[in-house]
Amino acid sequence: MVGIVNYGIGNLASVQNAFQKIGAKSAITQDAENLKAYDRLVLPGVGAFGDAMEHLKQGGMQEAVLEFAKSGKPLLGICLGMQLLFQKSYEFGEHLGLGLLKGEIVQFQKEALEPNQKIPQMGWNCVEIRQKSPLLEGLESPFY
Repeated sequence: MVGIVNYGIGNLASVQNAFQKIGAKSAITQDAENLKAYDRLVLPGVGAFGDAMEHLKQGGMQEAVLEFAKSGKPLLGICLGMQLLFQKSYEFGEHLGLGLLKGEIVQFQKEALEPNQKIPQMGWNCVEIRQKSPLLEGLESPFY
């Protein structure tokens, strides 16, 4: 059974739907006391590093995730969840992470890239809808 950590940040339903699609049993949990009952754990996340760490602390999940990691069972971080596994981030200030992986999360430095390398564009964008489409119904700009 895969536990999907609910600490108030992330698209949990999408993660659970992905597990369902491949036939894996999973459950979304916000119960820090019961994390050890899972065979595997997923730490998803969307948003800012500092806010996510604060949410993990407030719900008691920080210590529970660290204890789970000590058990040797598989732990997967997705997106921001992966970043949280590292020691520190400099996104919107300096924030300590879980420290399970050695390293720091830093902003891409354009000048450090090779000439043909590009920085991935991620974030919210303003979109000008020029033609109506059923795919765009109900969307307002900006969207991710």
